[in-house]
Order: sequence, then structure tokens, then C-alpha cells
Amino acid sequence: MKLKLSILLLAISVGAFGQKPAPKTEQDFYEIKTLPIPQDLYLEVGGLATMPDGRLAVSTRRGEIWIVENPYQKDSHQTNFRRFASGLHEILGLAYKDGVFYCSQRGELTKITDTNRDGVADLYEPIYQFELSGNYHEYTYGPVFDKNGDMLVTLNLAWIGFGEGKFAKWRGWLVKIKPDGSLEPQSAGLRSPAGYSINDEGDIFYGENQGDWVGSGRITHLAKGDFAGNPGGIKWAKEPNSPFKLTLEEIPDNSQPMFEAAKKVKNLKLPAVWFPHAIMGISTSDIIQDTTKGKFSPFPGQYFVADQGQSKVMRVFMEKVNGVYQGFCINYREGFQSGILRERFGLDGSMFVGMTSRGWGSTGKDNFGLQRLVWNGLTPFEINKIHAKSDGFEISFTQPVDVKSVKNAASYALRSYIYQYHHQYGSPIINVNELKIKGISVSPDKKTVRISMDGIRQFYIHEFILKGVLNEEGEPLLHETAYYTLNQIPAGDKMAMNESSAPVVEKAAIAVVEQPKLAVNGKKQIVTEAQALALLKKHTCLACHAKDKKVIGPSYEDIAKRKYSDQQILALVYKPNPQNWPDYATEMAPMSHIPANDVLKIASWINGLGAKNKVEPNRD
Repeated sequence: MKLKLSILLLAISVGAFGQKPAPKTEQDFYEIKTLPIPQDLYLEVGGLATMPDGRLAVSTRRGEIWIVENPYQKDSHQTNFRRFASGLHEILGLAYKDGVFYCSQRGELTKITDTNRDGVADLYEPIYQFELSGNYHEYTYGPVFDKNGDMLVTLNLAWIGFGEGKFAKWRGWLVKIKPDGSLEPQSAGLRSPAGYSINDEGDIFYGENQGDWVGSGRITHLAKGDFAGNPGGIKWAKEPNSPFKLTLEEIPDNSQPMFEAAKKVKNLKLPAVWFPHAIMGISTSDIIQDTTKGKFSPFPGQYFVADQGQSKVMRVFMEKVNGVYQGFCINYREGFQSGILRERFGLDGSMFVGMTSRGWGSTGKDNFGLQRLVWNGLTPFEINKIHAKSDGFEISFTQPVDVKSVKNAASYALRSYIYQYHHQYGSPIINVNELKIKGISVSPDKKTVRISMDGIRQFYIHEFILKGVLNEEGEPLLHETAYYTLNQIPAGDKMAMNESSAPVVEKAAIAVVEQPKLAVNGKKQIVTEAQALALLKKHTCLACHAKDKKVIGPSYEDIAKRKYSDQQILALVYKPNPQNWPDYATEMAPMSHIPANDVLKIASWINGLGAKNKVEPNRD
């Protein structure tokens, strides 16, 4: 009996030690902490400002400013909210400087002071009043202070089925407001510039939403005189103080890539980094650079871009090549409670995240929220940086790699593509090219891998899927997919092609799930929910849709009620018609890059949701 028990225990222990550890997740490194909000307070966050005394200021879409005490929750989990200001109009930006608040209301840049120091504002001073037409989409963001103490403000275009700025002056522009209240226009071509910031070199970057003239989300470096692409506010380029002259007639509208238009429009500024739609967000919002010197993340100096629709934070690395910014984006942390509009670093290096989803929708289910993102000091296995090379790219990792895995060509899936530049809303990806690896070399410390490849293209997005890359412990990357925007191809030596740099070409050791054929002998095959969900996840459809509830778009059950045929669903995925769903604020982008066979399988499953469950008679 003792022998049998010993053998059993040995078998159990061997089995336990032989089990593969579960892959690490974002939660293993980055904790989301929720700040409790009083039940009767609708904290639809429009702006955040950290205060030097440890408090946090929050502005809201309902025109209030609240002061949060104990936002770092050091002594207890409990926070205290005190209303500082009210009666304002949709405050979508907040700054604190020298004991005074500055905010952007819909039609005014306002200075707010507590003169008697009783904790409540008593002096509201207009610095600059912006024109308004009454259109709902004329949001105003900021201010952001520059090194000279001037204030930068961005102005949203009106929306009348397309972006339009001619109803109110300087809509679609980045402007500078001096302390004396004078306005100096800086850059135009902005559509919905909800987030922008100044980096440690003094350069301005702003995030843009997909829409008309904007094929997908992106961040762009703005210098004075730049035109970022949307001509809705170009009327004001005729003003005497405009930094450039340009007319609508000079803008090509032929669905060619944006870089082709830039050959004809000299001040058209190309994005520094594209964010592929529905994969890397759907509604780009705030952007800030990590200047915490290692407190916030293991990626000091890199940028963190929020997405309102997908309730997540993404990471961006940028480099300058030939004086032009370019770089890659990659996911960082998902799972926030609502749609992220604002990010600000706290005194301890954590990041406060302010959220709202009313009217816009988000994957986070709450209508609003206030959370804090905290790094625990552990470094995940991640892509650290990607540098462009004359014949490919050099990828650095946070940990030494398993050389066998990175030398295997099957560990990589690489391709490039771009978007159309036109007045239509969004764009499918176009000009897709698969990229073939020619050579792979690994640095002595095993933390840098250089890849030489055929077919790199200037101005294109280069997609990296590193599904087979492992570290020395055999662990996969926390995030395996990155997207590099190659604005400039640097000069330099090409990789020497020899036996040591030759990639190993073999089949990928990745399990392939067999998908059912749509029909066998003319009979339609059933697509199971597990098979459909796998396809929906693969093509990022679940970022905007769920089976039985509204997210950004309608639920699949609601779509089934429309009784579209499978072919009609295919046509609508490739060329959406927003008029079919007028109650949804965010238009669906064309998704023509998804294989038709996959769409038809998904459509078959959707239509199955609308069928009544039939009870088969008991034949026993």
C-alpha cells in the first residue's frame, strides 16, 4: 500500500512539474486601481491635472471641476471629492499652473482662481473666446503650456456628415494663446484632436481619430505651418495671420495614399505613426511621453497613447530618421472601466486615467470612471524598440531571446500596407504586400535581432507578428504584434548574407485549427459559436461588437434581427452603410482585408442567432 501511494505521489509531482506555466498577462505587470466615486457624482472626465500637494483635479463634461483628496490611496482606499468650480460648459481640458487652473470650455479658454483660499473658485476670467456655430461636434481641448508659458489649444471640426470648420473660425486648427489673450494659429488639418502633448525635445504630437480624410487613427508631429490632412478648416488659411496659404482645390481627392498627395501639397504632414483601425484602437485620444525616469514603466522616454473606444492604453516608440519622426505602436494595457479620454502622471510615477463613454461608446462598460495604472517593477518579455535599417529593421527586446526561435523564419509573419486619402469616412487597407525574410542576425547579448527583408516600402505601415519568438525561458512575448510606420529609409550598410545570417526555413510549430467548409454536397454546414468567436477575435471584431449587448456597434443578436443574407453581411463588412444604424455615433470602417470565407462563416453564425431553437421530438 505504501509503495502504491509513493508511486501515486511521484506521478502527481512529475505531472505538476511537467505542466507548462500559464502565459503571463498584462495584469502580472500593470495593475489598474479604481478610485471610488460617490454614487451621486457623474464624473464624466474631460480633463485631469495633478497638483503638487498630492491632490488631483478633475474637470467634467458637465462643466464642473472637482478636487480629489487621497487619490494615491496611501492611507486608505477611500477618496474624498470636493467641488471646486461649476457652471462651465463641457470642460475637455484642464491645467494647473502657479496655483491657478486653466481650462477649455466649449467656447472659451478660462482662468479660474480661488482668491480667498476657501477651496472654492470665486474668480472666472476669460482669456480667449472661440467662435461657435452650435454644432455638437465643436469640442475644444487644452490648454497645454509650452516652455514660454504660452497655451496651446486644439479645436474640433463641426460634423454635418463630414468634418466642417468654416462655420466657426479656427475650427480644425492648433492655436497658441498668449497670456495677454492674443491668438496665433499654428497648424491646420485637424479633425478631432482630443489629445496632444509636448515631448522632452519641445516637439508637439497630437492624436487623430479615423474619419473623413483620415483612413485610420494616427499620431502626427505638428510644427508651425503644417497641414495634417483634413481640409475642413482650411478656409481660415486665407487669414492674414495664417502660417500658410492653401485652398480646398489644391487637395487631391482620388483615394490614393496620403504620401502621394504630399508630393503635391508641400506642407501636408504625414503621420509619425499609424494605428491600424480596430486592431490598435478605434478612437485615439490622449498621448503623453513617459518622463518619470523608470517609475511608470520599463520603457522610459516612450509614449503612451489612450484609446477611448477600446478602453485601453497603447505604447509608441519613435525615432528620427533624416529629421523625420517615425516608429511603431503596440498594445500595453487593456481592461479599463470606460472610454479613456485623459492620461496624466501622478507624483509617484503612476498614471491617472480619466474616462467617459456617453454618446461615444466604449468596450469599458461604465459610463465614466477614474482609475490609476501602476507598474509593479517587473519587466515583461516585450519588444522594446524597433529601428529602421537600410534593408529591414532591428528589433530590441527587454530580455534575451531563444536564438533558435528567432532564427526560424516561421516565427514571423510580416507584411506592409497603407490607407486611402479621401473625403470618405475611413479606409480599408490597400496595397498589401507580404514581406520575405532574407537574413537574421542576433547580437551577442541576445537582446537585439536584425532582420533583412525584401520589399520594405517608404511611407508604408509594416506589420510584425512575432508569434514564434521566445525568450531563453521558452516564454512568448506579452504582446506579439507591432506596427512600424516607415516614413524614411535610412542609409547604411546592408546585412552580410552568409551561412550565419541565413534564416531557418521550416514549418511553424503553431497549431492550426481546422475551419469547416461552408458547404458539403450543397448542404450548408453549421459554424459553431467557438469557431465564430475564434474568427471574431482573430479579426478584432470583438473590440466593437458582442454577441448579446451593445459595445461600440450593435450586438450580433441585433444584427441577426435584420435578417441580412450571408452575402449581404459580406457586402456590408466590406462597404459599411452607416445609415443602417443611425443610433450609433461611431461609423464602421471598411474591413475588406478580412478574407471573404471568414466573413461568410461569421455571417452564417450570426444568422443562426436569429433562428428559433427547434425541439427535436423524442424518438426513444
